[in-house]
Amino acid sequence: MIKLILTDMDGTFLNSRGDFNRTLYKEVKELMVNKGVTFAPVSGKQCERVEELFGEDANDLWILGDSATRIKHQGEFIYESLLENKKGLSIISELEKISPTHTIIACTRQGAITKSTISPEEAQIVRGSYANVKQISSFSEITDDFIKITVHDPELRCFETKEKIAHFADSAYIVASEAAWIDIANVNVHKGTTVEQLQKILNVTPQETVAFGDGYNDLELMIRADYSFAVRNAVDELKEIAHFITGTNDQDAVMQTIIKLVSLQADVKLPLNEKRSLLKS
Repeated sequence: MIKLILTDMDGTFLNSRGDFNRTLYKEVKELMVNKGVTFAPVSGKQCERVEELFGEDANDLWILGDSATRIKHQGEFIYESLLENKKGLSIISELEKISPTHTIIACTRQGAITKSTISPEEAQIVRGSYANVKQISSFSEITDDFIKITVHDPELRCFETKEKIAHFADSAYIVASEAAWIDIANVNVHKGTTVEQLQKILNVTPQETVAFGDGYNDLELMIRADYSFAVRNAVDELKEIAHFITGTNDQDAVMQTIIKLVSLQADVKLPLNEKRSLLKS
């Protein structure tokens, strides 16, 4: 029996316009509620940005956001793992030396932070993944520990940059999800480890879990689900380890696959008032 469905957002659940089929989602949500299935976006996006995307439907989601360094549910953070301030500042200093043209996004509990010198075009890209953003003149002003550090490189050199900071791998988890993006989190903290935390919270096994992904940062996610799906537009390495391949993100493949899988299950008998509450949110 399927009890938990996990999905990456960009390139997987979201289409090429960064949105999703909201009419179809209403059908999928009702189906998951009736079948007793929990839905959890697992994303590099800030938790608050995922909440923005889902609107009133966000309240009952389990959101594994900020590159899966945090779990948020019903407005409360249930779990988080932080990168120590001194180590984070050392990594940022190295990144600034590597290139003056890529954008560094330093995330703390206060929100996402960029330099005030970034271009309007880069600021718009940052806003696509972060709801709470502020700008500062120097990253040295940051005194908090880091939720994560992200790099966006419009020149697509992130795989090379990852190699240049590989000496930090003993104290930080570093992944280039694609040529334009790097995510850096606390050591041994990634989508796989945070999904394991969620499975413990919900008392759900990998045998009861479905996962969808498309990028290199979804490799560990696939391991936590017996029903692992790579979308057809995924990188080859993910397709090789996923148990199944479905359609593309522009074909609503995640939701179409959920309908096929979950429809086979018997309904879960919830109190009528509880079911109405879930469907209203």
